[in-house]
Amino acid sequence: MDVHSMGAAAMDERALEAAVELPPLVMRFGAFGDMVLLTVLLRQLHARFGKPVDVISSGPWTKPLLEGQPSVGRLFVVRSRRTPYWMSLDQRRLVAWLRKRGAGPTWFCDMHLGKDLLHRGRIPDEYICDSRSFEWVPGEGFADRYIRLANESPAAFAGRLPAPHAAVSRAAQIVLTASARAEADEWLARRNLTGRSFIVVHPGSRHMARRGLRSRAGSDKYWPEARWGLVIKTVRDLRPDHVILLSGTPKERKFNADIMAAAAVRDVHNVADDLPIRTLLPLLERAHSMISVDTGPAHAAAALGCPTVALFGTAPATLFRPGGETTRAIALTGAVNGVQNILGITAESVIAAWFDLIRSAEVPAPYSVKSLTCD
Repeated sequence: MDVHSMGAAAMDERALEAAVELPPLVMRFGAFGDMVLLTVLLRQLHARFGKPVDVISSGPWTKPLLEGQPSVGRLFVVRSRRTPYWMSLDQRRLVAWLRKRGAGPTWFCDMHLGKDLLHRGRIPDEYICDSRSFEWVPGEGFADRYIRLANESPAAFAGRLPAPHAAVSRAAQIVLTASARAEADEWLARRNLTGRSFIVVHPGSRHMARRGLRSRAGSDKYWPEARWGLVIKTVRDLRPDHVILLSGTPKERKFNADIMAAAAVRDVHNVADDLPIRTLLPLLERAHSMISVDTGPAHAAAALGCPTVALFGTAPATLFRPGGETTRAIALTGAVNGVQNILGITAESVIAAWFDLIRSAEVPAPYSVKSLTCD
C-alpha cells in the first residue's frame, strides 16, 4: 500500500470512528398512524445505542406526537417532501443541517422520496440501512419488522455498532408530559366534563374528508352513518353514565353530526372542531375505550393504553394492527363478494369486539349481541 493509500485508509477509519459516536438517524415521512408505529423502531434504537434518535419527518402531527419522547433527540420536520428541492427552503435547511451534523448510522424507512436528501447531506449509501432492502417475513406486522430493522447495521458499520438488543416492546408507546395532561384537564373543564368517564368514537378519516363534494361512500374507510348510529346507541345503553365524544378533524364535523342524528341519544358531543393533537393524545390516554376506523388516532389510542376497536378498509390488518402487536386492540375486517371491504363489517361484530376489550364482567348478563339489528 502506498503512502497516499495509507493516508486515505487512515482518514476513512477516523471518519468511521467519528460516525459511530453520532446518534442514530431515522428518516420517515409518514401519516399520523405511521409515525405512531415508528415509535417501536425509535425505542429499539434508543435501547440499542443508549442515545436518543434524531428524526427527519414531515406532517403537522409529527411535532406534537414525537417532541418530548425519551427515545427522540433532534427532530427536523420538512413541510413538503414532494416540492422540488430548489423550491423548498425546508429541504435546503435540512441538507445544511445534515452536513453540519455529520454522517452516521442512518435508517431510511420510506418507499420512495427522501433518500436523495440524505445523499445531498453527504450521507453515503453504505451508511444507510434502507428498509426496502429487507424482505418482509410472512405474517409480520410493522412492530416486529421495526424491531428487526433496529437490530440491523448499515454496511459501513459492520462489527462497529452495539450488538442487537432484545426487543424492548412489540407495541408502540407514547409518553405524555404533565403539561400535556394539564391541557386535557383544561379542555374537559371548558366543556363541563371534568370527572366524567368518556368513550371516544372516531368514524371519519382524512381519505374521506378529502373527497370534497363527492360521495362519502367512495372512500374505502367509509362505514355507513346508520351503523355508527346503532353502535353509539348500544354503547349508550350499556354505559348510560359515560359521555361519548365524536372526534375527528373540522372537515369531518358534518359526518359526525349526521351520525349523531342517526343515533338520536343524549350526552354525545361532536368535538371534531376542537381537538388539536396535543389535546387529543392525553384525552385518549384517559378514555374508557375507543371505537374508530383504521386511522392515526386509533393507533395513538392503542399506544396510550386505551382499549381500541379499529375498523379496517382495504389495508392489511395484520400489518397495521393498531399500536403494534401487544396492545389492547382489535383490528376488525369484513368482506364483500370475497374481497376485504369495510362494508362487510357489521354493527354486531363491532359491539362484540368492544365487549371483548372491556371484559365480559362489565357487561350486563342479560344483554345479547345477537339482539342487535341494523337496516
